[in-house]
Amino acid sequence: MKKWLIACVTVLLLCGVFLSGCSKDETLTRVTLNEVAHSIFYAPQYVAIENGYFAEEGLDLELVTGYGADKTMAAVLSGEADIGFMGAEASIYTSLEGAKDPVVNFAQLTQRAGNFLVAREPMDDFKWSDLKGHDILGGRKGGMPQMVFEYILKQNGLDPEKDMNIDQSIDFGSTAAAFSGGQADFTVEFEPGATLLEQEGAGYVVASLGVDSGYVPYTAYSTKGSYMEKHPDIIQKFTNAMQRGMDYVNSHSAEEIAGVIQPQFEETDLDTLTTIVKRYNDQETWKDNLIFEEKSFELLQDILETAGELDSRTSYGDLVTTVYAEKAAE
Repeated sequence: MKKWLIACVTVLLLCGVFLSGCSKDETLTRVTLNEVAHSIFYAPQYVAIENGYFAEEGLDLELVTGYGADKTMAAVLSGEADIGFMGAEASIYTSLEGAKDPVVNFAQLTQRAGNFLVAREPMDDFKWSDLKGHDILGGRKGGMPQMVFEYILKQNGLDPEKDMNIDQSIDFGSTAAAFSGGQADFTVEFEPGATLLEQEGAGYVVASLGVDSGYVPYTAYSTKGSYMEKHPDIIQKFTNAMQRGMDYVNSHSAEEIAGVIQPQFEETDLDTLTTIVKRYNDQETWKDNLIFEEKSFELLQDILETAGELDSRTSYGDLVTTVYAEKAAE
């Protein structure tokens, strides 16, 4: 009898766990988010995930890393992802290529570029003209990191093709290793590459592309117009959760933010994570809200034109909506 009672209790407990799991699946709406990269640069997003803001909004968020705006956009267009997180230039390119179901940006996350110029030696009085005649490890042609870099150079009277040698042949994730191995005089690095080079004594951050390029709508959340029309409630709940993530990073210390997002970056120790979060926070990387303003969209198109990647401009109203971000910010 005792064994039977124990068995019954065990079964009931297991059923309770099973039913609890079923209840969660039934009450939460599954949403697939494809992010262009998994980076500390996007800290508010991971705060929203780790603090349970999406679940509290009734969303079961599946996070997939696309490893490139082209791949993230392809996932959104195919329906493999419900929402894409990438540079808004991808939606402009897709629109100009004649997409019948335009991908619309509904929330802007970062307002500054997230990469830094790293030199071999400290340069306290660095000027962009110091790059003349030097070898630099840059980014992929047509990608936002490289276009912002070229925009800054041109704003400072430099010709990226004539005044220096920019190597664009090395994969995004391999430039720090190449620089550490002796290639080039300067390199343009995202985090944690920039901080790790400093920790190794192999390089020194001498300039922030985010600061020197001004407020640029570097990354935004977008979805197909048809999905937005069919699921406005999901887009609103998603934006609400992200606004809470933004509120958190704008009201907590770098140490607190790093502690929250560390499960997303287990390979990075807490001190390094804190250093990187502080560097991004100090340069006002993250907005107070998610509203994608028209002046930011036009600046983005200015950068694309300067890089020779845009033949004609696109209407802000066609590719951006602020309805969800405005409501979330209330």
